[in-house]
Amino acid sequence: MTTVTGTALHTTGPLGQPLDSREDPQLLRGEATYIADIDLPGTAHMAILGSEVAHAKILVIDTKAAEQLPGVLKVATAADFADLMPLPCIWIPGGVESHFPPHPYGLPGARPVLTGDAVRHVGDPIAVVVAETERQAVTALAAISVEYEPLPVVVRADHALAEGAPQLHEAVPGNLNAYWTCGDKDRTDAAVADAEVVVELDLVNQRTINSPIEPRGAVGDYNRATGEYTLYASTQGPHNHRFLLSALVLGIPFNKLRVIAPTVGGSFGTKGYLYPDMALVLVLAKALGRPVKWVDTRTGLMNSTVQGRDHRQHVTLAGTRDGRITAVRCTSYANLGAYPSTIGPGVATALMGRSISGMYDIDAAFCEVYAAFTNTVPLGAQRGSGRAEAAFLMERLVDRYAGEIGMDPAAVRRKNLVPAEKFPYDNGLGWTYDSGNYQENFDRALELSGYADMPARKAEARTRGKRLGVGLATYVAVCGVGPSTRMSKEGMLGGTWESANIRVHPTGEVTVTVGSASTGQSHGTVFAQVAADELGIDVDSVNVYEGDTLKAPYGQGTYGSRSYSMAAPAIALTARKIKSKLVRAGAVFLNVPQDKVVYADGKVFEEGNESNVKTFAELAMAMWYGWGLPPEIEPALDETTHFDPPDFNYPFGSHVAVVEVDELTGETEVVAYTAVDDAGNIGNPKVVLGQIEGSIVHGLGQALMEAAAYDDQGLLISADLRDYALPRAADVPFFALDKTCTPSPHNPLGAKGAGEIATVPPAAAVVNAVVDALSDLGVRHIDMPLTPEKVWRRLRGEGADQ
Repeated sequence: MTTVTGTALHTTGPLGQPLDSREDPQLLRGEATYIADIDLPGTAHMAILGSEVAHAKILVIDTKAAEQLPGVLKVATAADFADLMPLPCIWIPGGVESHFPPHPYGLPGARPVLTGDAVRHVGDPIAVVVAETERQAVTALAAISVEYEPLPVVVRADHALAEGAPQLHEAVPGNLNAYWTCGDKDRTDAAVADAEVVVELDLVNQRTINSPIEPRGAVGDYNRATGEYTLYASTQGPHNHRFLLSALVLGIPFNKLRVIAPTVGGSFGTKGYLYPDMALVLVLAKALGRPVKWVDTRTGLMNSTVQGRDHRQHVTLAGTRDGRITAVRCTSYANLGAYPSTIGPGVATALMGRSISGMYDIDAAFCEVYAAFTNTVPLGAQRGSGRAEAAFLMERLVDRYAGEIGMDPAAVRRKNLVPAEKFPYDNGLGWTYDSGNYQENFDRALELSGYADMPARKAEARTRGKRLGVGLATYVAVCGVGPSTRMSKEGMLGGTWESANIRVHPTGEVTVTVGSASTGQSHGTVFAQVAADELGIDVDSVNVYEGDTLKAPYGQGTYGSRSYSMAAPAIALTARKIKSKLVRAGAVFLNVPQDKVVYADGKVFEEGNESNVKTFAELAMAMWYGWGLPPEIEPALDETTHFDPPDFNYPFGSHVAVVEVDELTGETEVVAYTAVDDAGNIGNPKVVLGQIEGSIVHGLGQALMEAAAYDDQGLLISADLRDYALPRAADVPFFALDKTCTPSPHNPLGAKGAGEIATVPPAAAVVNAVVDALSDLGVRHIDMPLTPEKVWRRLRGEGADQ
């Protein structure tokens, strides 16, 4: 449940209003079309055989028995796909030497579509079966015999870099993808050496598993008459996948591949990547002359879809006795998994390292990251990726520092927040924060949470056998990924702009098509609000289309909290082009000079004479006919904009978690949670509210229960929802949510990212709260997840402290 304060940003027009999501009814009625619902005529079904061991040479793959089973159409191994190139990696650690598996075009390579020489993680795909039915395909997998020569296994990044560690790739000596740094090392080391107070922590930001409600899936189709391929995939970036698959994997003309993203049942970052199944269904569809479909299982997802977080860090904070932070330093070992995912190395380096100073005005900062390969599932983005790991280390350090100097954690934070007059603010690590009033935001969170009343609440809880703790966490989250030139310096091999097209039909109805692709963010609702607000028309007359590379203008997709601050500005700018054209045409239709034409509320009229007017519908029809237009004004209303911002945007916020720890069981209950976030100007408060709530729950899951657990042999022992815990309704407290608003100057809507920002601070807030609850016992840190057993043992004095 949620208590919400604050008011809508806009008071007129549809933008800023909490309209119901158009998409919800079909989802609630079960009428949406997911990959599993796509059944093309003659569809065959594919199943993928993943390795059962984490590291081994492949000696023999015997498929004869599987080929003889009923319904089996084809059994294929790596040898059958020799013409396919390996998947590429397109975000390398910027500005430093890095090592990757090879790609024929000289690009960083990632993984083959099927591996034929050696397997490098459990689930590594080694063979496929295509059969008449899904059950027949899965049954045939069990008949494939694979003979392995076991190799040593390593599952931790720091262990992978040790002398004598098992080697995963010939092209990557010592398993080191890259050693990456940001900030000023000498300045930071000197500040630490000269500081009055220095605190240090060894942190494990554990690996977690992205768990969207819909696992991944793909359907491939091939038209022999035209030589065209069609891929239906649960993807965040249809246009990107079209380019990467056609040019860099299949080696076919770009114009011969169409990618369609139907309804996507959540992503959290997982579906923005190239996976082997995408290429496999296309090639097999051509080979068999019929569509080929694959839908993953939950266990398959956990052993093949990119996983998140996974940093082991030694972190240091230096400061004065009176609470002024002078330096922060981080050494991190980032686990990239067995192969580089499409953008994994950039997630593990820049998004984390440049974010470690958070909302604080710190004179010296330095971060170094050792990005290493191990025998685990490849690493990728997970909601708040990089930013969440950075906020966790910084906010844990601030609490430790406050305890060391005997100062209230809120007072330490308030003393070190970047002051409003310093914006734009260079954090010394590579980000320049665009705008903010951190003090107002932080004070509002303290007030809304009742922070001043916590001593009394702690005393009351003890009478019930509970230990109450309060935890604070602040954050800044770099969002709105663009700008393209800046991303190139960070190592991104491609553009990050966004586009939108608006077409006005002769009836006055409007179609908006965007390159972005929704994974549950209500694009169809919010983007319609943007267009309707700019054009001054009824929002119900606007339809939004996306997710089909044949119909939508090129765009980079949905990730990095960029939809509203990248695609929506492209829509707004396009609508302004439409209005500008209507003003020019209005001079003709109204028979007045152009400087006397006014566009307002969906109509043009003569300044000072509103009876000389044309409505939007009348203008649409007039432009459709094109009668009487001068040569310099083209008929029809059809405009496109490509938006590339000058810089990122930087949403921020302050969260307060209140927990009760049961003294008998060690169970932690989050009894109250306050969040005050600043995402600039908001397009639909109801949609953002849903994103904020979901993001908080995601962060609570990491703090209290989620962990991708690998044994020493690389077996994922939390490979289904019986062994991998996710938050349920009973685990979620009442939320008290509010917002502040400091518009970004980097886009015409003043928008900042919102979709993942509230995932960034909850883990730190909850861990700070539990440590606060146990502080009188001398507990100063507990590694996540804070399971009841782990907390119970600390209540009884078991376990080491730092």
